Amino acid sequence: MAPSTIGSPRASVRYSTYSTAPSLAATVQTTDSAHAEIRDIESGLARMENKALSQQRVVLSEEKSANLNKLALGAKLERALDRRMTGQDAVMRPRNRSVQEKGDQEKQQ
Repeated sequence: MAPSTIGSPRASVRYSTYSTAPSLAATVQTTDSAHAEIRDIESGLARMENKALSQQRVVLSEEKSANLNKLALGAKLERALDRRMTGQDAVMRPRNRSVQEKGDQEKQQ
């Protein structure tokens, strides 16, 4: 049974993606100037594409892409470690005795 379109300005019924209930929302009507603008943008993008360069694209094998990913990860790790250690001037001092060590030493005396 088709949904009723009485009182609706639409000739067709658009169904919701969430349910099978028809949506009564009106669609946006685009003007000829909007279509012309979209065509202008599309033709501009087509002119910007360099077909000679797109044919030179390299498709890496699984092994090569895995190696490049490992190298990139190693470089990121090195940069992170360099930033982490920059400007840190550590001074090695003798450790203080812990409370437990002090207590053990007093018991022995």
